[in-house]
Amino acid sequence: MEEHSPTRFVFRYFESYDGPPVSLTMPISTREIVFEGFPAFFEGLLPEGVMLDGLLRQRKIDHDDYLGQLLAVGEDVVGSVTIVEATV
Repeated sequence: MEEHSPTRFVFRYFESYDGPPVSLTMPISTREIVFEGFPAFFEGLLPEGVMLDGLLRQRKIDHDDYLGQLLAVGEDVVGSVTIVEATV
């Protein structure tokens, strides 16, 4: 997923991905999936309440930086998804 602006996100599957869709709202496709606002599926993976407060304080992440929050917790989220920063 890429952040094109604070309110515009683009998700695409790797060509080599052969698993199930990560969400029913994000079917497997070779095309980009564009979201106006942070995708609800990924927002549901973020901590809330005191856990979120602790994460923001510890990692010095802005409350509105959803992608930064996701990358901070991405290797330890609920379900069979792992979020890591892409290496180029």
